[in-house]
Amino acid sequence: MNENSDVILMGEDIAAAGGPWKTSEGLLDEFGSERVIDTPIAEMGFMGMALGAACTGLRPVVEIMFVEFLGVAIDQLSTEAAKFRYLSGGELNVPLVVRATTGAGLGFGAQHSQTLESWFYSTPGLKLAVVSNPQSAYGLLRSAINDNNPVVILEPRSLFANREKLIRGEDGFVPLGKANIINEGDDITIVGLGSTVESIKEASKEINASSELIDLLTLIPWDKEAILESVKKTGRIVTVEENPFSGGWGSEIISYVTSKCYKELKAPPFRITAPDTHIPFNEKLEKKYLPSVEYIKNSINKYVETDEVPPSWWEKLGV
Repeated sequence: MNENSDVILMGEDIAAAGGPWKTSEGLLDEFGSERVIDTPIAEMGFMGMALGAACTGLRPVVEIMFVEFLGVAIDQLSTEAAKFRYLSGGELNVPLVVRATTGAGLGFGAQHSQTLESWFYSTPGLKLAVVSNPQSAYGLLRSAINDNNPVVILEPRSLFANREKLIRGEDGFVPLGKANIINEGDDITIVGLGSTVESIKEASKEINASSELIDLLTLIPWDKEAILESVKKTGRIVTVEENPFSGGWGSEIISYVTSKCYKELKAPPFRITAPDTHIPFNEKLEKKYLPSVEYIKNSINKYVETDEVPPSWWEKLGV
């Protein structure tokens, strides 16, 4: 905001209250109410306001308290913002950024613990990124603000307490559409996104194989080149997802990988996900619902040992 006076913020309670997640504390005092704008509880209304601002020269950053509330504004985002450049014959830029918290792990229950990336898969014109640590939160946001297309950035709620020293400025930017190779390996490609990135890093310490770990970072567009190059080397791929099995982002990746390098595969692709059920409020049940480090480690070791996809815990229980 110091570098570009066209950047404005808007959302519920982001000004005087500093935001529901305290990510905008102090910004009202520094930049004033014309650039840090409290909105009514009306997501469709202020998403439309942000869209109009983006089309007329500003670079709005909209904060949505919970990703579930994007459902209220989905028409403005998917039917309007994502299509304005196309409908205008390329004359309109739409530099709109939408930040929304996502995911489980904090005991918010079935209505405020979802991931919902799949809502946006089939929306041409929209970009979608998911942060995995403070540096990617900073870097993806900086890249998104500079982009002339609408970008949705999902921020896992379970990671909000994480802290690390940031690389600021252009050196800290994280490009949209590029995955991060966390660790190189020869036997298996393990792909994480958002909250599962730390899980695969921890699990890999006890996986009986040379593991290539990839933080996908951007889902639309996802880094096909990096994933294909890795799978052609390792011959095996596992996606680790917080979302339910049906319609998860891993199915898109595995479908593409299978169609492009089927002959290089040494084993069937494998998805580790949550079950197709609601997210429990109860702490113990919520922990069971999410793919734990122990579950990831044991599942991948079984997969590597047999070159077969092991049944999920819920399949064994008939859930």
